[in-house]
Amino acid sequence: MTPRAVPRAAVVAIGGNALLRGGAHATVAEQVEAARRLASPVGALADTGWRVVITHGNGRPQVGFIKCRAELAAALAPELSAVDLDMCVADSQDGLGYILATAIAVHLRSLGRADDRIAALITHTVVDAHDEAFSHPTKPIGAFCPAARARELADLHHWTVAEEGERGRRRVVPSPRPRRVFEAEAVRAPSSAGFTVIAAGGGGIPLVETDDGGYRGVEAVLDKELTSAHLAAELGADLLVITTGVERVAVDHGRPTQRSLDRLTHDEAERLLAQGQFPPGSMGPKICAALDFLRGAPGRQVLITSPQQLGAALDGRGGTWLDSEPARTTEEPLNGTVTAGRPQ
Repeated sequence: MTPRAVPRAAVVAIGGNALLRGGAHATVAEQVEAARRLASPVGALADTGWRVVITHGNGRPQVGFIKCRAELAAALAPELSAVDLDMCVADSQDGLGYILATAIAVHLRSLGRADDRIAALITHTVVDAHDEAFSHPTKPIGAFCPAARARELADLHHWTVAEEGERGRRRVVPSPRPRRVFEAEAVRAPSSAGFTVIAAGGGGIPLVETDDGGYRGVEAVLDKELTSAHLAAELGADLLVITTGVERVAVDHGRPTQRSLDRLTHDEAERLLAQGQFPPGSMGPKICAALDFLRGAPGRQVLITSPQQLGAALDGRGGTWLDSEPARTTEEPLNGTVTAGRPQ
């Protein structure tokens, strides 16, 4: 008797901004509609036999708004206690997990598949209490505001704020590197049983280990790409999908020589990152996450593309594919027309 093939596993990381198609102040209904659009390519991947785990962001928009609502409520009603960032991340996991799970269930039902095989899990991520990120906050959250208002909020709430060009200033918080996804095995079990799992929302609720052997939440928002790569590696996934605001990764971005790339090897991506081609505030974290996932694991692949092009890219007709193949032996310029390799 021929053994049944084990379905391949994919982790799909959805940016928090992808659910704000109505703008920075998108309503819940608009976020639901955005989730329904994302459900089609994600559902199609599951329908072709892949085991799919979905992760999602929240740091830039949603968790900042939750924190802001809590602080406004506390100002109006002092008897309401303050809500720390770890609780805000937990709240965002609940809300966005609900929106994504419902949208995917509706899509799976339209395909004739069981719509109850969805699991949205509250997920914690353990970080190092001594990570230097706690001394150098860099992760922007919430809305932009003018400089004077930013200074007022910083003084009132003891925030760190940073300028982001012409758009104004925003609060920045620590973003330590993930060390361990607490519920990795809890994600693996339903995924192996055929469930589409939603996990590691917002990079996970940040925890540090305490001297007495316990855990405590900390004021931080984790990078969802880095946590997604960490989780994908822990699960032994074959494919990591990272959605972003552009269809393909580009070099010389914003210059006359800008070129979009269809394919990159691990070594090429590492070289271009070292050259400064992928800035920390945009494509850099996504390339770092891709390198983390690919490092030392032949056969893995990463796809970076926009939510709108996700379906076509998964079908081999778009996006930038990264793999662990050896670097090219020549120093010839990268060709933006290399055909992407579709996972088989």
